[in-house]
Amino acid sequence: MKALLLDATQRTGVVKSLPCPVPAPNELLIQVKAIALNPVDALYAAEPLGKTGRVLGSDFSGIVVSLGSSVPESSHLVAGSRVAGFLQGASSIDDHPGAFAEFLVCPWDLVWRIGDLPFELAATVSLCALTAAQALFLRFRLPAPFTWCNSDVPDTKDEPRTQDHGPISIFINGASTSVALFASQLAQHTPCPVRLFGSASRKHFSMLSSAPYNYAHLVDYRSPGWPQQVLALTENRGINLAYDCISEGDTVLKTSMTLKKMVGVHGDRTAKLAVVRSREGGAWSTPMKELGVEPSYGAVWEGLGEEVIYAGMTLAPNAVSRAFTAAFYAWLSEGKELVPNPVRIMPGGLANVAEDGFVLLGSGGMNDRQAPAKDQEYMRPVSGEKLVYIIQ
Repeated sequence: MKALLLDATQRTGVVKSLPCPVPAPNELLIQVKAIALNPVDALYAAEPLGKTGRVLGSDFSGIVVSLGSSVPESSHLVAGSRVAGFLQGASSIDDHPGAFAEFLVCPWDLVWRIGDLPFELAATVSLCALTAAQALFLRFRLPAPFTWCNSDVPDTKDEPRTQDHGPISIFINGASTSVALFASQLAQHTPCPVRLFGSASRKHFSMLSSAPYNYAHLVDYRSPGWPQQVLALTENRGINLAYDCISEGDTVLKTSMTLKKMVGVHGDRTAKLAVVRSREGGAWSTPMKELGVEPSYGAVWEGLGEEVIYAGMTLAPNAVSRAFTAAFYAWLSEGKELVPNPVRIMPGGLANVAEDGFVLLGSGGMNDRQAPAKDQEYMRPVSGEKLVYIIQ
């Protein structure tokens, strides 16, 4: 089979032939039909953590070819099932293979059945939607529309509280990013009433204020005073839950400025902040004393339930996060469809991922080469959409 492998010396990806993988008893062998690019795919090719020869890539969709001997009948998976999921790829120093290949293996309970959803759309969902779900339901502790182990024993003192029993206000910085597009949808699946506030480019306001995103209020992220604008929209009460889907430079500080500042009767903050990139990773550095609250961060890779070593951090195997992933994907399999990100179909399959896709994602590396001078429409700057490659 063909696969896109990391060349750690040249800081890029190269297509080579590998033996087709063999599924373990709890795994599926999947023929990959489409892949979607995420910034981490380009970042860890340009700034390698893994060794040369690792299969790159995270998000995929495809067709089940065969099932391991331990896959239960209750999974409703058979040869020919249409599924999607994600793998870790070369975004760590571990040896886990990624998704950018003609065939891959994946644990049976870490995929979801996509039904009639086109492969190119399904490929955009798994990693970013799970990232959003982890923030909303694991870290913010909003009630989820599905259950998983231990979820029936919530820490009630840590649940979000509202102002005067009204809707929970949620502010999402970078509302048109891939994670944010799913976060706004998932927030509306919680049984709690919510009101969405967001920041984005004005060109996306019409889309974001309409279904399925349904933002009540939007501010232009280019406006220097946008945190004050958000506060004004809340009548200076502040936001209950703020999710910074950019998390670099001063965005975490600015997002924290939108939060409700009051303290509950038991000394607990009534507002929370979550980020998509960690302080330890170097994307931002604002100390807690300036933010007023310590941001919550969790790597999406925790959802795979394996030890992950990356960006100076070691994530221990997390059974709760893995159970959460399985429950979330089972919920998606039931037809609780989220609207996928807008897509841009890129030409050339695996052969063009590094040359075109990684360059467009602006990973800041690629051996310091300049982006190729291409006039094709598919090489326009990326904004509010996912790059997708058809594999076979």
